[in-house]
Amino acid sequence: MNEPDMVAGGLASPAVEARALCKVFVGGDGRELEVLAGIDLRVELGEVVAIVGSSGAGKSTLLHLLGALDRPTSGGVFLGGRDISEVNGDQLARMRNVGVGFVFQFHHLLREFTALENVMMPCLIAGRQRKASEARAQELLALVGLSERMSHRSSQLSGGEQQRVAVARALSAEPPLLLADEPSGNLDTQTSEELHNLLFHLQESQRLGMVLVTHNPELAGRADRILELKDGRLHEAGRA
Repeated sequence: MNEPDMVAGGLASPAVEARALCKVFVGGDGRELEVLAGIDLRVELGEVVAIVGSSGAGKSTLLHLLGALDRPTSGGVFLGGRDISEVNGDQLARMRNVGVGFVFQFHHLLREFTALENVMMPCLIAGRQRKASEARAQELLALVGLSERMSHRSSQLSGGEQQRVAVARALSAEPPLLLADEPSGNLDTQTSEELHNLLFHLQESQRLGMVLVTHNPELAGRADRILELKDGRLHEAGRA
């Protein structure tokens, strides 16, 4: 499978698009819970969209659907203009690997690997040569200020450093879309601000589409658009 085609009909496709997206969970008692009730969302390349809302509103669920980590009950998700329902198995995994970068609240680094090896992983999975993968990882670790920490394992890094490695790893395969779920939720105020600056610098310099799920009003305020997820639907949110 080729990498996601970002051009359709001569026009650049959005980084991600959701159409009439619904997600229903069935509880242990058999009752259905509709978490998402017809979400329409289009995020362009170079655009940042913040998703806010109360805990349990379905923000992480939406992010997982946009990143093809889960399937919707109905509706569609399009990555680079391609309907992810058209692909399965290894093809979907490859599409996700090269099309989406993920940054979560907890870094999920592979503890037995060094920072360099963690950042190389998406490139290696995508089938790139080891030498090219290592060069890309070194470049990204330099961009996030960790040139001197490349050979350190995650247990030897601070929380902020671990999250910087996670950001570098998310961008390793050069995806057009970055999804961040409470990326600084586990960090102190100063380290959070440094991470936010880094995310926006990288997003702008690489012209990524970025979707942020956050409870942090200052972080949300830096986005191009703020959308509130409430009662299963997205609503335009005002700025503080």
